[in-house]
Amino acid sequence: MRMLKLWQTLVALTAMAILAAACGGSPAGGASTAAPAAADAPITISVSGAFALFPMMQVWAEAYSKIHPNVTFDVQGGGAGKGMTDMLTGAADIAMLSREVRPEETQQGAFLIPAAIDAVVPTVNANNPALATLLTKGITPQTAAKIWVSGEITTWGQLVGSDDSSTINVYTRSDASGAAEVWVKYLGGKAQEELTGTAVNGDPGVAEAVRQDVLGIGYNNIAFAYDLSTGEPVEGLRVIPIDLNGDGQVGADENFYDSRAAVNAAVAEKRYPYPPARLLYLVTKGQPTPAITAFYRWMLSEGQKLVNDAGFVGLSEANIQEGLSALGE
Repeated sequence: MRMLKLWQTLVALTAMAILAAACGGSPAGGASTAAPAAADAPITISVSGAFALFPMMQVWAEAYSKIHPNVTFDVQGGGAGKGMTDMLTGAADIAMLSREVRPEETQQGAFLIPAAIDAVVPTVNANNPALATLLTKGITPQTAAKIWVSGEITTWGQLVGSDDSSTINVYTRSDASGAAEVWVKYLGGKAQEELTGTAVNGDPGVAEAVRQDVLGIGYNNIAFAYDLSTGEPVEGLRVIPIDLNGDGQVGADENFYDSRAAVNAAVAEKRYPYPPARLLYLVTKGQPTPAITAFYRWMLSEGQKLVNDAGFVGLSEANIQEGLSALGE
């Protein structure tokens, strides 16, 4: 909880710094910036779900409410699964989704709009005794599967090829998590339940657990592995590079983890694999209301200008057109 409050504060500060980009000057395009039909009527839009999209949604909510003061947002993290349940049962208007939609969710009316792009990265404590070797050798999905899925690798010595008998303290997510599902699929699995380790609630919980455990290993969405204000890894955490070609070392073309901007560039250029990179979605039950449709159109136009400054990867033009077409543009 302490980590989540810290992130909420940092997100709010980041939003204040970039609101001028959304509010300075006249918005472009009538349809993309139109307010809801009853422009003066107070409207509250409740949003629940993926921690991955939570910081970005906070920025959008503040920027949009600045333009349309009658519209306010109630944004809550809790994991992709909780968000989808809240939305489908009517407890929330919009779900933040960081995984593929499931057939049963589609059957219940889930209506997806692409919002941004993010990725999951493996993390360790910054004081891990094997850190230097980890940064040099990286990790492959096959090796990661032996840590999180099969349990074949249990010590840091086994992982890096030394005589270190220290146990690897593995952390995973306890909540129904898009990050966990994306991570296990990258490791060759299918479902979050295949991941082993100490289960911790939420992205902030996993990050904090690894920060407090010198022998810990986890995985986090980029927004929780890198500091929002500095762009560097969160204090106490380091990101383990992925050995993309499996040659046992991290080459210059695979080494892009020193800053959030660098790893996001790799995600945008698809040098970082998909998964664990993926599209993030906003989801309603059935076609969105006029108020949400107006917000969606703004998010897909002016709102995309805030994405990079907020530390995420913007949608491609094809993704944007896909979203606008779904809204009837």
